[in-house]
This record gives sequence, structure tokens and C-alpha cells, in this order.
Amino acid sequence: MIQQEGPGWRLARDPQRHPYGALIGGETWAIELTESEAGALASLIEDLVAHHAAQRGQLMEEEQITLELERSPWWGCLEGDSRAWSLQLILRPVDVCERGVEVSWPAPAAEAAAAAMRTLWDISIDQLN
Repeated sequence: MIQQEGPGWRLARDPQRHPYGALIGGETWAIELTESEAGALASLIEDLVAHHAAQRGQLMEEEQITLELERSPWWGCLEGDSRAWSLQLILRPVDVCERGVEVSWPAPAAEAAAAAMRTLWDISIDQLN
């Protein structure tokens, strides 16, 4: 198992746990995710962060930006300015028997969690065993 945490966020990954091998958490919440859900979330967050980085140089000092991206089963929203941002995420059930959840990380926890998530999900399953 690999765990990382900081003020207002935590992440864990253990592919040996089935069906929920990943965990994401905030100050007062946590949810277990399947490997598929976690991988899709990491990809969505990476794309949101990349879009923000591409736009950051075009923002005026006080200008706010909202970026939304939907990639099944996730919807994500990055809100902030050129210096800091928050994340709101919704796991939408694909079928009626699945669970749904809405979570958020405020700045600066969102930025730290996003950076740690990319590192955590880049580690191969072989390295975790």
C-alpha cells in the first residue's frame, strides 16, 4: 500500500484490495474508489490542471477562471485564479446500482492532492507488490 497526505487531503492505493483499491480524502471526507475510477479521476484532474496552466499566463491578476471537464464516470471543475485553485468532483453512477459521490478540495489542498495523485497513479502495480 502506498499512502500520501498533507493538510486537507490524503490519497492511498493498494491494488490488492478488491474492488476498492484506492482512497481519496479531504479534511472531513474520504471515499474508496475502484482502480478504474481512480485512474479516470487522475486523468481528468491532470487534464484540468494542464488546461489551467495553459490559461494562467493570459489571466489578469484579479481574474477568475472556471474550467469544467466531463469524462465518464467523472465530472470535474477547477476554479480559481492564476495563483491558486480548488477542485470539485462528482462521481456519476453509470447504472442505477452504483454509488455516486460529490467531493471537493479547497486551495491549496487541491493543488497538493493533484500533484500527489499523478505521482501515485504513475507508479506501476508491479512496484506496489
